[in-house]
Amino acid sequence: MNNSTYKNKKINVIYNKDEESSNTAALLKQKLNIRGYTVTKNYDTEAMLNICVGGDGSFLTAVHHYGFPDIPFVGINTGHLGFFQEISPTNLEEFLDKLDSNDYIVDSLYLVEALVCTRTSCIDLIGINEIVVKGIESKVIHLNISIDNTYLERFSGDGVIVSTPVGSSAYNFSSGGSIVYTTLDVLQLTPLSPINSKVYRSLTTSAIVPSDMEIKIAPEYRDENSILITVDGNQHKYENITEISFKLSKMTINLLNMGKKDFWSNVRDKFL
Repeated sequence: MNNSTYKNKKINVIYNKDEESSNTAALLKQKLNIRGYTVTKNYDTEAMLNICVGGDGSFLTAVHHYGFPDIPFVGINTGHLGFFQEISPTNLEEFLDKLDSNDYIVDSLYLVEALVCTRTSCIDLIGINEIVVKGIESKVIHLNISIDNTYLERFSGDGVIVSTPVGSSAYNFSSGGSIVYTTLDVLQLTPLSPINSKVYRSLTTSAIVPSDMEIKIAPEYRDENSILITVDGNQHKYENITEISFKLSKMTINLLNMGKKDFWSNVRDKFL
């Protein structure tokens, strides 16, 4: 993918309203205009690029808000160290030089899709990092979990995380899950505070699930209205949930890789 693919050089600049992000976005817009790019006043679905100024939270919010567009994203980091926001505000000229010369690659990130079925309807949800099923107000919940239509366990505890490869280093990792390389087409199922006793037996470690297998979670009847579903930090509450099915989505999102850091360098700098 390169600039010549597009009929225009329009760019969407999306940013937080905090002072640092606003100032960085204003400077970026000036530099883009000087180089012959058109910065859109409103979000343009025909733009060549989405530039998101902020932290990882800003990136996640933008992708959800604009409906998982095909337009590639690139991030300028004015927040804490993260995986999505690759460019420092002090390196805008270097970034723009690479953008001008098409010196980048486009990575496609896998998404997780959930079908939440209640006694009356089913709702689709899409997550970039993860979708979490847990009890309201940290209530212990009981979930019957199957993988590839094979019954796995009756889980008892705070809940479970179903994460994507890119999301494996987020909530999943802080909850004891494994870091998964972003190009692997898998999902990860990670327990939250599983209970193990003479009465309850639950998996205590995460499980890696291939893309051709579906994860199904059915709450016990008493827990149908005790479930809270969190998608990339956003909470959803549905009444009378009977089953939640997870799979690797056919949708992806595109992220510009400017070649500044590889995956394991990011892991090292974030956690070590």
